[in-house]
Amino acid sequence: MTKTPAYPLATSTWDDAEYSAIRRVTESGRFTMGPLVKEFEGAFAAHFGAGFGVMVNSGSSANLIAVAAAVVDPRFDLARGDEVLVPAVSWPTTYYPLTQYGLRPKFVDIDIDTLNVDLDLLEKAVGPRTKAVFAVNLLGNPNDLTRLRALAEAHGLVLLEDNCESLGAVSDGIVTGTAGLAGTFSSFFSHHIATMEGGIILTDDEQLYQEMLSLRSHGWTRDLPAENHVHDKSGNAWDDLFRFVLPGYNVRPLEMEGALGLEQLKKIPDLIAGRRENAEYFQERFSGIPAVRLQKETGESSWFGFSMVLEGALAGRRAELVTAFDEAGIESRPIVAGNFTRNPVMKHLDAIVPDELPAADKVHVDGLFIGNHHYPVRDGLDLVAETVERVAAG
Repeated sequence: MTKTPAYPLATSTWDDAEYSAIRRVTESGRFTMGPLVKEFEGAFAAHFGAGFGVMVNSGSSANLIAVAAAVVDPRFDLARGDEVLVPAVSWPTTYYPLTQYGLRPKFVDIDIDTLNVDLDLLEKAVGPRTKAVFAVNLLGNPNDLTRLRALAEAHGLVLLEDNCESLGAVSDGIVTGTAGLAGTFSSFFSHHIATMEGGIILTDDEQLYQEMLSLRSHGWTRDLPAENHVHDKSGNAWDDLFRFVLPGYNVRPLEMEGALGLEQLKKIPDLIAGRRENAEYFQERFSGIPAVRLQKETGESSWFGFSMVLEGALAGRRAELVTAFDEAGIESRPIVAGNFTRNPVMKHLDAIVPDELPAADKVHVDGLFIGNHHYPVRDGLDLVAETVERVAAG
C-alpha cells in the first residue's frame, strides 16, 4: 500500500461542484467537444482580459497549436531556419513544436534568481535570423513583461508566452499569458486549475484565433464562422463540414473538461490567494537558511511551487537532500527539466546552444523544488525547512 506523503507535490482542488459537473455531462450523453467547452473558452478569456480562448487537450498541445498558427499565418514572417529565442530551463514541449516546424530554438541562459530567461542575454542573442521569442514564466514567476514586450517590438519579433506554470501571475499590471501574440496555459492535475488534462491558448488576434480553431480540429473549416480570415466557405453547409484548409491535428478537449473548467474558474481567486499566503511563510521561514537560494519574485508570482538552488554547505549534495526528503515523506523534483540542452534528445533537435549556460547548469546540478497548495501548509513547510537545516548541518 502506497504511503501518503507528509508533504506532497500536488493535491486536488476539486470538491462536489466538479463531481457534479462530471455527472451532468455523463447524463447528457454529449462527451465530445461541445457547448460547455465553448462557454469555458469565453469565460476563461474574459477572466484574464483576453479577446479569445481556445481549449485543447493539454498544455503541450496548446504550445503546438500556438506555434503552428503563428507559422501558417501569412502575416508573420516565420519560416524554416528562422531562430526563436528560448530559455535554457523549461519543459520539452516549449521546444519541440519549434523544431517540428523547422524553426531553430536559440537557447539563452536564465537569471539564477528569477529562474526566467536573462533579458540582457536575450537581447544580445538577437541576430539577423531571429524572428520570435518563446518566453516561459517559470514556476509561477512572471517575466518582466513590460521589458519583454519592448524588446520584441524593438526587434520586430513575434512574442509567444508559455504560461503553463503561471496562471494568475501579474507583471507590471500585465497578466501572464496576455503579453504577446498568444499565451498558453495548462489545466493538468498538478497545475493551478485542473480539468484532468487540458490546455488553453489566449490571444487578442481574431485571425490567429480562427486559425487555431481550424488547426485544433484537422485543419477543417467546420468550426469557422461564415465570414472568417482563414478560408471562404463554399456556401454549401454539407460540403463545408469536411473542407480542409490547414495542416491540422486532432487535439480537441472533452466536453467534460469544459464543464470542469467552468467550476474551476470560479475558484481561481481563492486558489491563487492561498498559494500566495503560503509563499509569504515560505520566504519568511527560509530567509535564514543560507544554504538555499530562493526564487526572486518578479511582479506578483502565482507560486506554482517553491524552488531551492543549493549553495554553500549543500552545494553538490542534492542527492543527499532528496534522500532525506524521501525519508521524511516530502515529495520533490528537479526544477522543470533543468538545463534542457543537457538532455540526450538534443541530438534530434536542430538548435543553437551557446558554449556556456552557467546559471542553467547550476539549476541542473543543484536545483529542486517542492510543491505549493491552495490551502495552508505551514506545518509542511516547517518540516521541509527542518530537513534542509539538518542535512546542511550534517
